[in-house]
Amino acid sequence: MVSLKFFSLASSLCSSPSKTVKSSLDFELKKLGGCTKLTRNVNLEKLKNSYLFPEISRRELEHVAKYPNVRLISLGTGDTTEPIPKKITTDMSNFAHALSTVEGYRGYGLEQGDEALRKAIANTFYGHLHVKSNEVFVSDGAQSDISRLQVLLGSGVTIAVQDPTFPAYIDSSVIIGQTGYFHEATKKYQNVVYMPCGPTNSFFPDLAVTPRTDVIFFCSPNNPTGYVASKKQLHQLVDFAKTNGSIIIFDSAYAAFIEDGSPRSIYEIPGAREVAIEISSFSKFAGFTGVRLGWTIIPDELLYSNGFPIINDFHRIVTTSFNGASNIAQAGGLACLSSVGLKEIGSVINYYKENRKILMETLVSLGLTVYGGVNAPYLWVHFKGSKSWDVFAEILENTHIITVPGSGFGPGGEEYLRISGFGRRDDIVEASKRLQSFFTTRTKHFPLFSSPSNNN
Repeated sequence: MVSLKFFSLASSLCSSPSKTVKSSLDFELKKLGGCTKLTRNVNLEKLKNSYLFPEISRRELEHVAKYPNVRLISLGTGDTTEPIPKKITTDMSNFAHALSTVEGYRGYGLEQGDEALRKAIANTFYGHLHVKSNEVFVSDGAQSDISRLQVLLGSGVTIAVQDPTFPAYIDSSVIIGQTGYFHEATKKYQNVVYMPCGPTNSFFPDLAVTPRTDVIFFCSPNNPTGYVASKKQLHQLVDFAKTNGSIIIFDSAYAAFIEDGSPRSIYEIPGAREVAIEISSFSKFAGFTGVRLGWTIIPDELLYSNGFPIINDFHRIVTTSFNGASNIAQAGGLACLSSVGLKEIGSVINYYKENRKILMETLVSLGLTVYGGVNAPYLWVHFKGSKSWDVFAEILENTHIITVPGSGFGPGGEEYLRISGFGRRDDIVEASKRLQSFFTTRTKHFPLFSSPSNNN
């Protein structure tokens, strides 16, 4: 395999390689087939390193190679671990078997999704909010829809993101051409408004000092901090968007974990249908991380400045670039939203909630400041005065536990780790024991612990 470092070198040397590297470079280029005359997409050159989660996977593989006999525990990437409930897999299996019959065979479906599933999503999650089935676009997951929405928005818009934030919002903005270059000193991209969301402002941006942008990416419950916005806060956000003529892209992928009555949809806020798009997913809600199924809501009332309905353009993009979600996955989605499916899914969500409770109690007992962990599956743990990648590496080396360094979510994530409640119970219990042993004996490595707190 040729390293990324080599590709960077080759990019700059294809036209005029220096004598000192020419012989080895020629050998590598022959293996690759040499250079074309195609210039690299400048937006891809702007991207900073690799995407966060593949980088964590790379370090995980290195650790496994170094310690082949240890039991590695992942509390990092938010992948679900519990089996999908039998009602749901049975319906998917029956649908798949029916494809081998004349009566049950199905080919292409509607690119925007099966009508029965679109109605079920509208009724189950938005029944009291007047979302219509034609406003629901079924997809192969929320992350895919983020990219499709970027195609809709185009390169000419300005964006704002929470800081810290889910990295796909920024990276997709870079790729589509909405940003400038990355500044190493600030750890920020040019032409992006970073809205600080931390303990000092209750993890909600100070909109009084936030400049206007065309688009605002907002995730609640938030990934990575685990915080959920209150109804009052979302009222402020919607009013801010209406005043500025902005569009909110609201990510509600973790809404099923909300326990305190906070809004699960932006459309619970009056006026949101005029300024907001909502994306969500079956991934964490139903364990469909590998099955792949999600949806996006675009209300009829959401209009461009010239009065043209945005839903019309998104429909055009979807029907041009996407052949629709797997019909087997959509059969599973329908099963999820049946009365039996919802009950069984609720049991699995409760299992993850108990995991997060075990981790929360362990970390707080050690004197760590822990945020989140109530309305979301993630805990946001503060290591004051430390570099997050250093803490990640120290914990991995000494406990064989994977976490996620907070700086991977933006400059506001420095000094933090994201720890996930997704996992098998025996792994969660074992991880808690290892963390307790490590921090009890190794506090000299992290001398600046804050007092325990959890304000969500």
